[in-house]
Amino acid sequence: MQSFEEICQVLKTEFGEAIEDTVTEGCRPYAVVSVGRWGDVAKFLRNDPRMRFDLLRCISAIDLLEDDKLACVYELGALSAISATADMSLERELAVRVITDRTDPHIASVAHLWAAADWHEREAFDMMGIVFDGHPNLERILCPEDWVGYPLRKDYKFPLEYHGIPATTEHELTSPKH
Repeated sequence: MQSFEEICQVLKTEFGEAIEDTVTEGCRPYAVVSVGRWGDVAKFLRNDPRMRFDLLRCISAIDLLEDDKLACVYELGALSAISATADMSLERELAVRVITDRTDPHIASVAHLWAAADWHEREAFDMMGIVFDGHPNLERILCPEDWVGYPLRKDYKFPLEYHGIPATTEHELTSPKH
């Protein structure tokens, strides 16, 4: 089994400066991969026999408002040979963060590598406005097509009405103030 540090060393050897940082503080270490090289790194993580990250557990979008950036965190797992038929335990795990510009956010789609990415990328597109280049069907999945804005961004302004329907808030206020 490879440690987080060993996996990151292989990535640094293969991709050099595309591995922008490795963060070990906190409860979940992660590697930061440059947005321009994410597609290549993802393919390597999925296909290289030393890596074999065959499971995408989740993609979480993050609003880094203070830095004027958006990011996605990819939670990857490698199933052990025996677990595929037994208890589905992971041989190793890796979190990867990809940071993109907030005003024109683009990240390469990985839906062709991990099928689970299809839905997760559509959700991040709908809720945060991140465009996943190469996604086979990137359209809104939770909000109507004509919805304005991205509801999970920290600077999102809750609409006071939608098609003449007055808005309510979590406190059931019918006229919230912005």
